[in-house]
Amino acid sequence: MRFAFAGFDRWRVVFDAFVAAGWEPVALYSIPVDNRLDFNSELVERADKLRIPVQLSRIDEDDLRQLAERQCDALIVAGYNWKIPAWQPYLRHAANFHPSPLPDGRGPYPAMRAILEGRREWGVSCHRIDADFDTGEIVDSECFPLDADEWHETLQLKLQMAAHRLATRVARDFDRLWSERRPQGASSYWPRVADAERTIDFAQPVAEVMRVVRACGNVESIAPLFGTTVHVRRATGWQEAHTYEPGQIVHQYRRWVVVAAQDGFVALLEWSPLNASLRQQMEG
Repeated sequence: MRFAFAGFDRWRVVFDAFVAAGWEPVALYSIPVDNRLDFNSELVERADKLRIPVQLSRIDEDDLRQLAERQCDALIVAGYNWKIPAWQPYLRHAANFHPSPLPDGRGPYPAMRAILEGRREWGVSCHRIDADFDTGEIVDSECFPLDADEWHETLQLKLQMAAHRLATRVARDFDRLWSERRPQGASSYWPRVADAERTIDFAQPVAEVMRVVRACGNVESIAPLFGTTVHVRRATGWQEAHTYEPGQIVHQYRRWVVVAAQDGFVALLEWSPLNASLRQQMEG
């Protein structure tokens, strides 16, 4: 089957699985990336080796028409932020891989909220692309357990591994799974985690502070420090009885700062008064 792929490097495993299953790629579409958390160089390199065209702008109706002229059967999407136009006049199939166990966790970036909510199971879903984001019928899904102390980065890796298993299964048995797809049913939409939800409250127990740190990971949580707010990339914490006020700085060693929480201490190990985007601009 001939297919086009839309996505970026985080979900490269989906593209690889379809190619490994014998599908023939005819085009690659990607998105602008920050080259800090998101990348597309690996996919572009694969496209170059396969001698297929690469487009970094939004897919429009003309692109779909050109895919039809190249006898493309399906558009496979994984990590593409732009809305896909009505594809039905031009393609037989269009499917998206979404990083949640749909219908739970519709929305642009549900992984962080899964950790904030203490979910103990998560998953990846493959669904038919409909007019609204993340609403189409389910083709197949792959679930996996989450640890009580799951981190943003471990969840991302688990999602990638699950996406590869799912994509392999879908690519090898596509016609049957597509014909048996099922409606999603009752759903929940999860907006992006707001800055207020990323902000550490030292009046909370250490476990709750660290839940925010773990959920944000290298996206960075926010903390009040030295009379301002800082962006925290790495921190750890422990329970210990004390008489300090929550939020009080109790120890410093070089850039490591220990802050009192409700029932213990939180050590900010890697932090900056500038957010990651500003730091990248200055370094660039």
